[in-house]
Amino acid sequence: MTASNTDLVTRSVNTLRFLAADMVEQARSGHPGLPMGAAAMAYALWMRHLRHNPANPQWPNRDRFILSGGHGSALLYALLHLTGYDLPLEELRRFRQWGSRTPGHPEYGLTPGVEVTTGPLGQGFATGVGMAMAQAHLAARFNRPGFPIFDHWVYALVTDGDLMEGISHEAASLAGHLRLGRLIYLYDANRITIDGPTDLAFTEDVARRFEAYGWHVLPEVDGLDVDAVDAAIAQAKADPRPSLIVCRTVIGYGAPHKQGTAAAHGAPLGPEELRAAKEALGWPTEPMFYIPDDVRAHFRTSLERGRQAQAQWQALWQAYRQAYPDLAAELERRWAGRLPDGWDADLPTFPPDPKGLATRAASGKALNALARRVPELIGGSADLTPSNKTYLAEQGDFSAQNPAGRNVHFGVREHAMAAAANGLALYRGLRPFVATFLVFSDYLRPALRLSALMGTPVVYVFTHDSLAVGEDGPTHQPVEHLAALRAMPNLVVLRPADANETVEAWRVALEHTAGPVALVLTRQAVPTLDRTRYAPAAGLRRGAYVLADLGPQPSRVILMASGSEVALVVAAAERLAAEGVGVRVVSFPSWELFARQEVAYREAVLPRHITARVAVEAGVPQGWERWVGPRGRILGVQRFGASAPGAEVMAHYGFTVQRVVELAHEALAAQAAA
Repeated sequence: MTASNTDLVTRSVNTLRFLAADMVEQARSGHPGLPMGAAAMAYALWMRHLRHNPANPQWPNRDRFILSGGHGSALLYALLHLTGYDLPLEELRRFRQWGSRTPGHPEYGLTPGVEVTTGPLGQGFATGVGMAMAQAHLAARFNRPGFPIFDHWVYALVTDGDLMEGISHEAASLAGHLRLGRLIYLYDANRITIDGPTDLAFTEDVARRFEAYGWHVLPEVDGLDVDAVDAAIAQAKADPRPSLIVCRTVIGYGAPHKQGTAAAHGAPLGPEELRAAKEALGWPTEPMFYIPDDVRAHFRTSLERGRQAQAQWQALWQAYRQAYPDLAAELERRWAGRLPDGWDADLPTFPPDPKGLATRAASGKALNALARRVPELIGGSADLTPSNKTYLAEQGDFSAQNPAGRNVHFGVREHAMAAAANGLALYRGLRPFVATFLVFSDYLRPALRLSALMGTPVVYVFTHDSLAVGEDGPTHQPVEHLAALRAMPNLVVLRPADANETVEAWRVALEHTAGPVALVLTRQAVPTLDRTRYAPAAGLRRGAYVLADLGPQPSRVILMASGSEVALVVAAAERLAAEGVGVRVVSFPSWELFARQEVAYREAVLPRHITARVAVEAGVPQGWERWVGPRGRILGVQRFGASAPGAEVMAHYGFTVQRVVELAHEALAAQAAA
């Protein structure tokens, strides 16, 4: 490299450093340390390896880059602006301000070029594993000799904090097992966290840990040396295993009094220290947001390289379309997010049966019917496949030896499973589902929350949904979990009443593409309702619907429930009707879907003049007040469960026909007294 080129590289790296530091300083908020320490690593990757097209951030065969340490977002915004993405300098000046496209942590769907929302540490690490799984699966399904349609890398910049979080351990173990060789992570090993030096709490040998996971590890790379990082990335590309490049860096590099300390992590450097840093690295102290013309031109060569890379792939794609028109049409359908024609044609229907079927079992039958017609369905369970009923028959197991398989064995790794599902969904062309017991939704909640925040269409299958789990006891009997799920914005929760509602729930789940859906299902058998007597299960699509009006009309009291408790309120309604009380029975599988209905429909289901209402659900009652009103009654669970046969536990907690009838009379009395 010539001296002039060396100077240009140095000034390009410093441009990244000080654009980021200026963003933080102007916002008076943010994290300058990571960008200043990792700028050389980022330059080496983005300018010498990353295949992307700033003019078209979504072209399918681009390399993916994830800033897992999302607090260093200013570095990513500097890269995006400089390389030519639709992120003008004015947006960098508005860092962390209302309405800007440069929020405090990167947000998918807001800023062009941001592949995934990051910030909660470890999430980006695990989501990248899902993206690498997607690349491997789709390459196995669609690539043909001479036509490497899916042929790219998944990169991430990860931090000490990422590698401390448990989710990264789960995801790294899975990635090594699956030999995801297109995964290359740059580890910004600056040895500093918010509390101070990492040796306060983190003294393990990271390199040896990742070697034990089955990763290719390049230890002790000088992360401040562009050429050293460049060579390490090239070496990683040549290895068939996932790679971790351990880059030794200095947090806040260049700041004479704060570099290498926690003071550089999460606060502006301050005017004096920022000026001193610029002087130390030979950078103009004014103006802020300074970009030398030759540096801008150098970074903008990414536009032409990206155009050429996409054009080459586009030519390959056109040839592929001619050689394999059916495969190409299938891919185009998937990329457009369209379900195949007749996708729900084979879904089962279930005859009336008082003994019934567990909704988890009905779900398994529906899922397999869908899998035969929706080839993009892929997923699995956190080592509970037989219990969750989520195995796709005849679809093969996803593995290092068979990446074309569609059954993913995630192992006992709920958190990494959910984050990987986000990666599968963000990749486009796949519809992932994951499964575990409802009580373990706590283990994956941070990834589920990001799924809701990003709007990724992941289906979460949560079985064993209530006290009726029985003998396993309170550790496995979810109580507060339904309320916790319903509290999450942009998550649709569906708790179907019987087998036919479960089938309808799967229809809704696959049609819903604006965010995640949680299917909450029973372990125990529940009666399959006679739909010649009760309303069709398609009513589930509207969140709540009138199953029947029983007894003398008009109805005087409304009994409503979700899931397995619907059969209970039906039985109670039959008794009340025999007593001469007019009763409306409402199946209420989804608060979210019902709340979206027009006022007239909601009023038709729950007429405001009927204030005698009873809601029944085997979970904490929080939130049902919205639907029962001030004079209604709620039968729920106010404490943890107990170990005994499920039916006995339910009875001891008051989930009996007699108790529902008593509450109905209480509500009627309150209505009469009003």
